[in-house]
Amino acid sequence: MTLNPRQRRLLEAVRRQVTVSVDDLAQQLAVTPQTVRRDVKQMEEAGLLARYHGGVGLPSSTENIDYSQRQVLNVEAKRRIAAAVAQRVRPGSSLLINIGTTTEEVARALTHHTGLHVVTNNLNVATIMAGQPGCEVIVAGGVVRGRDRGIVGEATVDFIRQFRVDIGIIGISGIEADGTLRDFDPREVKVAQAIIEQSREVWLVADHGKFGRQALVRLAHLSQIDKLFCDAEPPAALRPMLREAQVDVVVAQ
Repeated sequence: MTLNPRQRRLLEAVRRQVTVSVDDLAQQLAVTPQTVRRDVKQMEEAGLLARYHGGVGLPSSTENIDYSQRQVLNVEAKRRIAAAVAQRVRPGSSLLINIGTTTEEVARALTHHTGLHVVTNNLNVATIMAGQPGCEVIVAGGVVRGRDRGIVGEATVDFIRQFRVDIGIIGISGIEADGTLRDFDPREVKVAQAIIEQSREVWLVADHGKFGRQALVRLAHLSQIDKLFCDAEPPAALRPMLREAQVDVVVAQ
C-alpha cells in the first residue's frame, strides 16, 4: 500500500512508542478511533503493523513482509529514489546490486544507461537489465530463494569477493535510531556485507518506511555508507550521525 500522510504519522507514532493504544493514536492524530482502526487494519494487512492485546505495535522482527506485498509497498517512493540513483550513475560504471524491491526499481531506472557492468545476486535485476544493449550482466552463483529470486549462501559470498566495483547499490529492511542497518536473512546479510567490502562507493536505497523498522540481523552501520537515497528527510536523531560520517543524503522529492 502507498501510505497517506495520516498513515505515515500513525506509523511514526508506533515506532516511537513501540506499543500504543488506539485511543492514544486517535488523540495524537486528531481523528476518531474508528479512523485509526480502519488505518491499522489496512496497514496490518500490508505487514506494517500488528495488533496486540491493549494496543498497536510493530510486526515481528524475525520475519519480513511477503515479497508480493513489498513490490507494491511505497512503490512511487521507490521509483523516485531509483530515478535519483540513475541520474548519478555514470555510463560505463561497474555495479554490485543486491536483493530488494527498491534495487529492482533502480535496475529499471538504469535500462537506458550504456556500457554498465552489473554483478548481482538478484535474478529479477538480472532479468531487467539483461536485454539492455551494451550492458554486461554477471549473475552470482548460490542458492535461489523461490519467494523473491534472490541468490544467497557461502558460494554467493565467495563469488562476490572476486570483484571490485565502482558502486555497490544495496537495499535494507530496517534502519534503527542508532544508525544500525538490519535485515532478516543471515545469508542475505553476508552477501550484502561482501558487497560493501568490494565496492569503492556504497549507495544505500531506502524509502521512509525503513526508518525505525525492526529486523533481526545486523548488516552494517550508516557510517559505512557513502550515499543514502531516500524519499523523505531522515529522522532528526540520525542527521548529526550522517553529517559526522560525511554521508551524502539525497532526498528524492
